[in-house]
Parts: sequence; C-alpha cells; structure tokens
Amino acid sequence: MNRKTYIISAAVVAFILILYFLTRSSSGSQVDISVAVKKGPFRISVITTGELEARNSLKIFGPEGLQQVGIWRTTIEDIIADGSIVDSGQYVARLDQTEIGNKIKDKETELEKLETQVTKTRIDTSIEMRAARDELINLKYGLEERKLVLEQSAYEPPATIRQSQIALEKAERSHEQAIKNYKLKFDKNRANMQDVQASYQQVTRQLENLRNVRMGFVVKAPKGGMLIYRRNWDGKKMGVGAQISPWENVVATLPDLSEMITKTYVNEIDISKVKVGQLAEIGIDAFPDKKLSGKVTEVANIGEQIQGSNAKVFEVLIMVNEFDSILRPAMTTKNTIITNTLDNVLYIPLEAVHTQDSISYVFRGRKRQQVILAESNENEIVVKEGLEEGDEVLLSKPENPEKYPIVFLKSIAESSTSKSDK
Repeated sequence: MNRKTYIISAAVVAFILILYFLTRSSSGSQVDISVAVKKGPFRISVITTGELEARNSLKIFGPEGLQQVGIWRTTIEDIIADGSIVDSGQYVARLDQTEIGNKIKDKETELEKLETQVTKTRIDTSIEMRAARDELINLKYGLEERKLVLEQSAYEPPATIRQSQIALEKAERSHEQAIKNYKLKFDKNRANMQDVQASYQQVTRQLENLRNVRMGFVVKAPKGGMLIYRRNWDGKKMGVGAQISPWENVVATLPDLSEMITKTYVNEIDISKVKVGQLAEIGIDAFPDKKLSGKVTEVANIGEQIQGSNAKVFEVLIMVNEFDSILRPAMTTKNTIITNTLDNVLYIPLEAVHTQDSISYVFRGRKRQQVILAESNENEIVVKEGLEEGDEVLLSKPENPEKYPIVFLKSIAESSTSKSDK
C-alpha cells in the first residue's frame, strides 16, 4: 500500500513540475526584434489585382437584320467552349430559332393565301374583261345594223326616217358608253391585279429576308483565333442561355493576343495617385516567376459601386509592354503601379510606427522617439524627422511600453515653449 501511494505521489509531483516549466516558458520574456533605419530611394506604389484582356478584339456577331424582322431577343442555344481555337468559317454557336421559325411558317401561310388570291383575281379579271369585250362587239354589230336600217329608210315617210335616226343615235351613244366603261373596268382590274401582286411580292421579300436572317442563327468564325465568351454588365461570361438582341448582337470575341492589357480597379482612396503614363510592374498569378512591365493608359473619371459593398472603385487600364505566347485573356494579375519615387530619404517598416494622442513615435533604445512621417507604400514609411540612418528601432511594442519616456523633437518642443511664453 505504501509503495502504491509513493508511486502516485511521484507522478503528481512530476506532473506539477512539467506544468510549472511549461507555464514558465510560455510566459517568458518577450523577444524584441529591431531593424535599422534605411536611407535611399523610396518607391510609392498602388497595388491592385486585375485581369488580362486583349487590347483589340474582333467581335463575332449574331445574325444581321433582327430588328427588321421584328425579333428583339434570342438565346444562345449552343456554343463551343470558351478558349477554343477556331479556324475561319468554323462553327461557333447556334441561336434559338423558335421565334424566327414561327415567323417563317406564318409568312409561308400568308404567301400561300396570296398566291390563291392572285390566281382568283387573274381569273375574275379575265372573265369580266371578256364579258366587256363581248358586249362591245355586240353593240358594234347593233350600231352597224341601225346604220343599214337608216339607209334603207331613205324612201320611207319622214317619221320613219326620224325613228331610224333616233335609234342610230341611241346605238352610237350606247357603244361610246360601253367603250368608256371598258376602259374604266380595264384600269380598275389592272389596279386590283397590281395591288394583289404587290402584296404577294412584299410577303415574298419578307419571307426571303426571314430565311436569310435565319441562316445567321448558325454563327461561324469570321477568322481564325481563340474564341472568348463576351461578358455582360456585371462581368459574367455569356455562354449557353445568354441573350442576344439587335443592340447587343455579339456572341463572342476573337482577341488579338499580340497586344494585351490588364484591367484593374483602384479604390477611391488611392485613385488620386494614379495617372496616365505611370509605369507598372505586372505579375501573373498562374506563372509566379513571370514578371512583366506596363504603363497606365486609361483612368476612369467616374467610379463604380462594388457589388455587396459601399466602396467605390475606378477602372484603370494598364498596357502590357511585353508579348508572351503563354498570356491568355482572363488570367489574374497583380499590378504594382508606381505613383512616385523619392530620392535619398529615410524610411522604416510600418510595423515600427506607433501613435499616441496624434503623436507618432518609435521605440529606439530605452525611449519612445517622436518622429515626423511622410509618404508610405504597402510596407514602409518615410521619416522626415526624428531618426538618422542606421538607428535601431523595434518592430513591435516591448513589455511595459509605458516605462519608456517619450522624447519629443526639438523643433516641436521649442515651438510649444514659445507658444506657452506668449
């Protein structure tokens, strides 16, 4: 029993000792890391992410004449894969032909009705004009007959002769009236025929136009290249199911890969620093070892709202100077836009700077040294006053930082003293 108690007691003591050493090591003194103040050229830059695009692209359009045939929207039913290499004349996409197919069927039905109407009008016109000609012939025969009767009544009583003359005049008047009516009927029937034929020809042209437009619903590449899906207003790629309209009649694009740009967005805080003509360093996420150079070519004047955020950004285009066959549209880039370069200045890491009551200071030696700061970049900041080249400053606050007295700059201290004297 005593042996067992001894073993348990030893284990408890050992556990307590281990816990003590672990606790002591974890709460040990903080290791302070210091860095030296550097002097030299200082580069100020804005870092953004972007996406490669071709500077120039050939648009692959859908069918022409959609508006003329009354089609305001259609859908991409099928399209080859984004990034596919195509040859000139190769199949690219097929659009939904349901609406235009229905329109063609309606026009074909209308054209059949008009064909029947043309035939009917032609037959009715022929019958009516034939009857009018027969009437003219009969009236002509009647007129000649009346002339003979008048000639034969030369030796008849005057009343008989007069009756013959009256009958002849009536026959002449009827014949003249029939001639005028024939001309009127001819003009009317010709106008009716022209009207029917014009409607027939109009529908024929409309049907032919619809068929020609439908041919464009099978989209082919105008030249060889890499096919890239077009993007809508929110940047999404427009593949199967995308809408095509007479005003946005672009199915896809064929980018010219010999000249590339990277499109990026700069926040409203930094946009004032970015100007056209500034140089940029471009990294490709897909190829970390690939480093390219560029130049800012466009800076938007109007900001855009980021979806799901209140922040606004401004579009910036950077022209890529180098050509590389591995570059592809939509590759993600990291862009460092060099907005300014300062010569021969002092600078330290941003982590070394601390503030208290609007006073900036660093930990140097056993003191808190006040500093006057200037421009900064993503990692470092320029020191105008308070430090010299080679001075050692801590990267983080030491233990009990309040024990370190603040050393104010002489110029500021003198300024404060003179104000108090007044």
